[in-house]
Amino acid sequence: MATQDNEAPENVQFVKEIEYNEIEKLEIVGEGSFGVVYRGKWKGKDVAVKNITTEAERKAFAIEVRQLSRVDHRNIVQLYGASTKGPNICLVMEYAEGGSLFNVLHSKPRAQYVAANAISWCLQCAQGVAYLHAMKPKPLIHRDLKPPNLLLIMDGRKLKICDFGTAADKSTYMTNNKGSAAWMAPEVFTTSNYTEKCDVYSWGIILWEVLSRRRPFYHLKGSAFTIMWAVHKGMRPQLIRNCPLPLEKLMQDCWDEDPLIRPSMEKVVEIMTAISTLFPGDDQPIVYPDDDCNVEEECEDDDLYVKSQFPENSKTNMENSRQYILPQPSDSVMPPLSVEVDPDAWELEDYNDLELRTMPGFDKMMPKNCSRNTVQTEVQNSIPPEAPDSPDPNLDNMYLLLDPHLRPATPDLNDPNSVSLFDEHKQLAQEYLTVQTELAYLSQRKTKLQETQSLEQQRQRKTIEQLQSEKQALILLKKSLEKQKELLTSNIGRPPSDGWVLVPRSDESEL
Repeated sequence: MATQDNEAPENVQFVKEIEYNEIEKLEIVGEGSFGVVYRGKWKGKDVAVKNITTEAERKAFAIEVRQLSRVDHRNIVQLYGASTKGPNICLVMEYAEGGSLFNVLHSKPRAQYVAANAISWCLQCAQGVAYLHAMKPKPLIHRDLKPPNLLLIMDGRKLKICDFGTAADKSTYMTNNKGSAAWMAPEVFTTSNYTEKCDVYSWGIILWEVLSRRRPFYHLKGSAFTIMWAVHKGMRPQLIRNCPLPLEKLMQDCWDEDPLIRPSMEKVVEIMTAISTLFPGDDQPIVYPDDDCNVEEECEDDDLYVKSQFPENSKTNMENSRQYILPQPSDSVMPPLSVEVDPDAWELEDYNDLELRTMPGFDKMMPKNCSRNTVQTEVQNSIPPEAPDSPDPNLDNMYLLLDPHLRPATPDLNDPNSVSLFDEHKQLAQEYLTVQTELAYLSQRKTKLQETQSLEQQRQRKTIEQLQSEKQALILLKKSLEKQKELLTSNIGRPPSDGWVLVPRSDESEL
């Protein structure tokens, strides 16, 4: 990557304040990590306007403002400014007319693209993430990479990363398990400590999704916990038929269970840059369907892989070039970055002042005392004591893990009934997620008991069969003995026979 991509310009230190009345809202286009997203006009530009309505969204808003103010990269959505005064608080950002990559991949009727477009999208995404990981003095980790957060412009030829509501500094001890289950690295929801390699895992899933044009784990039914459990047990998306070996190996390395085995994003960029030279045609525009698009339901046929993307001979052609594409073994494996402390970091909590607290759904590192002036400490100090049966404030945003049709709708702050209904829905969502977690553990326990019971049943069945065999042998022996007894009894009761014949001795006859 170019040097200028690795360093945020010094003039992007503060966010430009925008007057809210200068913004003209046109239509709703989606919903991000916080609030509703509108398409609008600002000073003659098409812009995306992200509004916030709740206190939880305000926290995500503060994170996104802080992180986007630090970045300046061709593959990251541009922040024009923010309106932070008065009741209307919003972000004003670059508008992507091509929509999200997720809609291009899964909407029906389908948009048309070629393998070169897919490789280019993944390369651009990797370049943007590598820029975040290489930022100085405080690198960033996105933590929620997925096609809905990847936007397309210029007829689908250019990709931009958006939605930094979950981004975190790499020097911070990351404990909030945010993201989406299908693209979430296993260490994010199984431990309280993870590094920038969680973005590498998500990128590997995106690579598979773009090449296969399938939703990850589309065949798994149920809630997000179903996918989390499958990933925890080692399940990954099924490999793509006729996929070139270098791409197949790269995606498998990226979604490896061990973060240390996953390549750095800089290495991913190097590999994808070499691979992209073998796929010309990435400058072709995407052919969008004329009709309104709806996200399609996934097909259950496992044989519907992207044969048009990878013809039969492509595998052979790539095999001949793989020695120039695949990374060579290296001993320079990056250590876990969670134990590094950046001397130029903002006010961070001392690791020794943190303790791990287990909570339903995820673990979190909490300060032993609340004397430090940090974001986490302020949040904890602002939470009043809760009754034992009240909802856990640390799970306030966990409802985002629910399926879209189960999430509470954004409330109207001017309507007390709407706000009350929203809070009630969130509490029910927390209870639902807690029950789902308990069900997952109970299901695991049930499976283990069934396996144990099955082994015991097999042992008992063998014992029964052996005893039945012995029983049959004893029955036969009994019958044999009874028959012998009958014969002996009949011989004892018979009188002596008179049929004896006396044969005279030969010497007596001579006399």
